[in-house]
Amino acid sequence: MDFGALKGAADVELIKSSTTSSFAKDVIEASSDVPVLVDFWAAWCSPCKQLTPLLEKVVRSYGGKVRLVKINVDEHPAISGQLRVQSLPTVYAFREGRPLDGFMGVQPESAIRAFVDRILGEDAEEDLASVLAHGEEALEQGDVQTAAGVFAAALQQDQHNPAALAGLARCYLHTGDAERAEQMIALVPPDAQNAAAVKGVKAALDLARKAGQDDNRAELESRINSNPADHQARYDLAVALAARNQKAEAVGHLLDLVRRDREWNDQAARKQLVELFDAWGPKDPATIDGRRRLSSLLFS
Repeated sequence: MDFGALKGAADVELIKSSTTSSFAKDVIEASSDVPVLVDFWAAWCSPCKQLTPLLEKVVRSYGGKVRLVKINVDEHPAISGQLRVQSLPTVYAFREGRPLDGFMGVQPESAIRAFVDRILGEDAEEDLASVLAHGEEALEQGDVQTAAGVFAAALQQDQHNPAALAGLARCYLHTGDAERAEQMIALVPPDAQNAAAVKGVKAALDLARKAGQDDNRAELESRINSNPADHQARYDLAVALAARNQKAEAVGHLLDLVRRDREWNDQAARKQLVELFDAWGPKDPATIDGRRRLSSLLFS
């Protein structure tokens, strides 16, 4: 299943060049619906050629939450004169028909994104949170197609959002496409790699990799039956069971190992349980039951 096509942001009316005569329609009227960035530029302006592509990239990434209008000041000097544009490039943000804020000169993508986020304000954050919650709900109900579409829509608003990237990666995992899940989670910014949703996907990917190994469950079970104190065999069996979605059995063996020798191999059984809970998510019945039983065991 190719969810990537769902990410195609509609570019209609998001970015356009305007004139003195159409400025009222393209900016003043349009900004009553969504904020409009106005890029004042000129053909001779080298910094303008650096800034404009970044502006276009950022605006497209918000999927319609903001628009960009470009004004060539040499061809249409009246507007820049009214707004007292003194250097190029200059960018103004309009909302409800009036300029709110602006900046001059080339800015890095991160600064432009922060500028747009500030213009959009809390409403955008609340809207994105609502979208993500809808995606999580669909995924919990097993509706992978709907969830994928929702997470893709969230990425149109914020292409770096770790929760949306992790959600789409989980959709790929549900369809057995671990490779695309890996690609998606690799897009998460470095400072968000430790987010709970991202760590959960990484744990699930680790399980998916282990699931690709040879199935040696029968051999491991035989070793445990012959020697119940074979901790390594019990641990390996638990991992093999978890990788094949036998959650209750996997948790049972790891808890048994904690009970027998919780310090074995630097508390490997407890740590593996925590990784499994991360991979399955906090609402999974196996996670809920496993956490309760582990706490009871550790603090009894």
